Amino acid sequence: MTADIAILGGGAWGQALAILARRAGQRPTLWARQPRNLSFDDSGIAVTGELAAVRASIVLLAVPAKAVRPVAAAWTAAGGSGVLVSCAKGFDPDSGRMLSDVLASDAPSNPVAVLSGPTFAAEAVRGVPTAATVACSDQDVADRIAAAVGSPTFRLYTTTDVIGVEAAGAFKNVLAIACGIADGMALGDNARAALITRGLAELARLAAGLGGRAETVMGLAGLGDVVLTCTSGQSRNYAFGRRLGEGRSIDEALSASAGVVEGAATAASLLARGRSLGLDLPVTEAVDAVLNRGADLKATAVGLLARPSRGAETA
Repeated sequence: MTADIAILGGGAWGQALAILARRAGQRPTLWARQPRNLSFDDSGIAVTGELAAVRASIVLLAVPAKAVRPVAAAWTAAGGSGVLVSCAKGFDPDSGRMLSDVLASDAPSNPVAVLSGPTFAAEAVRGVPTAATVACSDQDVADRIAAAVGSPTFRLYTTTDVIGVEAAGAFKNVLAIACGIADGMALGDNARAALITRGLAELARLAAGLGGRAETVMGLAGLGDVVLTCTSGQSRNYAFGRRLGEGRSIDEALSASAGVVEGAATAASLLARGRSLGLDLPVTEAVDAVLNRGADLKATAVGLLARPSRGAETA
C-alpha cells in the first residue's frame, strides 16, 4: 500500500520509523529540528527542517510527550492536514491530559491514532521481529496506518482502545523506573517480579478508570511493553532507575541518560490523574515521591514492597 507518510521528530525512534516506512514501500518525509545532522543510505527518505514542507495523509509524531502538542500545533498552523499518530509515551505535561485527547481537541478535523508497544528503535531498524499496536477509534483508520507502515518484520496489530494503549504506554515507563531502582539496590529478581506483577494490576486499575479495556493491559502495549521496558538495560527509564538505586542523584542519573526519560516527567501527571479518579496507584506514588518530593529511596522501596497482602490481581 502506497501512502503519503511523514514523521515529525529526528530522534532515534523518528529515524527508525522513517526507515521502517521506507521498508514498507513508502517514500517518507522526516522533519527534524536539525536536519543537517541526519543522513540515510536510502534516497527514498526525504529530510527537511521546514514544517510547511511536510504534506502527508499520515503523520507520525515521534517527539517526546512534552513536544507532541506544540509540534502538532505548529504543523497544523503551517497548513498540515492528515491523520495524527502519537508515538510518544506519556501525558501532556501542561494539562495532565492524554496526548490523544489534546490532539483531538486542538486539531478536531484530523483523525487521531496512537502507536505503542515493545519497540527498541535499534532492534526494529536491524529488522529483527518486532510487533506493536496501532490504536484509533476508527478501525478503518487504524488498519490503514498498519498497512502503510507495517512489514513482515514490523508487525502492527490494531485496536480501537486508544485509552488503554495510551495509558499503558505512559505507565510502563514509571514502572520501569521502579524496577530499575529495585535492581540498582540489589533487591533481587523476586522483588522485580513482584513489582511487575503489582504494576500490571495498577495499570489495569488505571486503564479501567480512564475508560480503557482490560484485555489491552495483557497485550503488546501493556504486558509486552512492560516486559521489555522493565527488564532491559536498553530502556532509558529502567537504566535511569537503576542509577538511582545505585546511589546517584536524580540530576546525575538524568545527565547520564542517552535520551529523554519519559517516566520521570510522567509520574506526577499520572498520579494527579489517578487521584482525580480515586484510584490507588502505589507504584506511581512511590516513584513520584522519590523524584518530586525528596522521599528517602530505601524507605520508599521497602514501604512499597511491604504493603498489606492482597491477591496479586488487586495488589
